[in-house]
Amino acid sequence: GFTGVLILLLPVWQVEFALNLTQIGIVRSVYSGAMALFQVPAGIFAERWGERLLLGVGTILTGLAYLTLGVASGFQSLLILLLIGGIGATVQHPLSSSLISKVYEQGPQRAALGTYNFFGDFGKMVLPFIAAIVIAGFDWRWVTTGAGFFGIIAGILAFVLLFNIGEGGASPRASVNASSNGTIDNKIKDWGIKNSAGFGALSSIGIIDGAGRSGFLTFLPFLLIEKGAEVEIIGFALTLTFIGGATGKFLCGMLAERIGIIRTVILTEAITGFGILALLPLSLYWAMALLPLIGMGLNGTSSVLYGTVSDFVKPERRARGFGLFYTLSVGGSALAPLMFGILSDFSSVTFTLIVVSLLTLTTIPICKFLLKPLIGAK
Repeated sequence: GFTGVLILLLPVWQVEFALNLTQIGIVRSVYSGAMALFQVPAGIFAERWGERLLLGVGTILTGLAYLTLGVASGFQSLLILLLIGGIGATVQHPLSSSLISKVYEQGPQRAALGTYNFFGDFGKMVLPFIAAIVIAGFDWRWVTTGAGFFGIIAGILAFVLLFNIGEGGASPRASVNASSNGTIDNKIKDWGIKNSAGFGALSSIGIIDGAGRSGFLTFLPFLLIEKGAEVEIIGFALTLTFIGGATGKFLCGMLAERIGIIRTVILTEAITGFGILALLPLSLYWAMALLPLIGMGLNGTSSVLYGTVSDFVKPERRARGFGLFYTLSVGGSALAPLMFGILSDFSSVTFTLIVVSLLTLTTIPICKFLLKPLIGAK
């Protein structure tokens, strides 16, 4: 939900603070960059203190940052507060994924992670739609204040509920203090990575997928503005996109169990890449109709990738393994808005989205490097 609201606020902040598209890219990159930088530390700290404590504290920190955004006076204050918010949000992906993968170690792990990701997109569906209505009737500061309060309450509830069911506590000290002799192989093993080739191929796809998704979502509102959309329509468009994304995350985890990981990734990336190209010449009405399908491909890949990390990482190192994977994939998401913002200022939003679509399609040939490691991991 925080991510969805941020995307909606970008064109509002562009007008309010007179920002160019490069600055818009920087605003988005700071939030994603903070998330990327602290993924690995979050995974390592979770081995000592447990997932539930960090999940609670991180979510509360992000809530406080959004609560304070209402007093932002310009570009610099936006960056500082979103940096703090991103640091808090960094715990969400690796620690939640680690926790779920442990609970479903002997069960339908990809389906479970797909369900988790579905509810992440449920937040992206609901909050931007509500935010668009609030912005139209009141002011964007009401949105950040409300989201901030919601985040603080959610962080407290997450900690209490996980504590009550006895999940997310600290790992045994013995698994935390595993040592290595300093060689490259042992350093990889210390991260719990069982197959470096498979993990590398998976991470490469994750980086490109994250960059494509972040680039598309950052500049989609500006494409819709060019097609004549107002803020309420942009909010509805984002909701449609995230409805498709939530459906994709929910279904693709189960689809990967049936037709295989590689086939599913190829399918979702093809839908994303060709869907973006098809979107560009369409009128606003037909573009809105296409957005749910693009959303399915855009977010469906991530469920498959997240669920596959555990195939290459030992259970006792799962938190830091997910942290490393998310650092790389969110790192792609962090750099993309800045680079695509510069490109948009020097060319156009349409040309930038063509580049995004072509970048997304490069994941398809990379999939062949994942085939052999996956067979070996079974």
